[in-house]
Amino acid sequence: METIPLTKLELGSTGRIKEISCNENIKRRLLDLGLIPNTPITPIMKSIAGDPIAYEVRNIILAIRKQDADKIIVFAK
Repeated sequence: METIPLTKLELGSTGRIKEISCNENIKRRLLDLGLIPNTPITPIMKSIAGDPIAYEVRNIILAIRKQDADKIIVFAK
């Protein structure tokens, strides 16, 4: 498996979170929302401008800004 930034994961394909390297405030929020290592995450929709992107994780949908999603590393097939 290769590791890529979350923003490089194609719509509809699922990856597993490897690590989050955002600043501590953003990282804490993401961890509180359930984005912990080894959790499956799937990009499901992009806004018209392409930012933010909606992701499905733990049966909820989260919108994450591109600048933050770039710092989330996932395992992809």
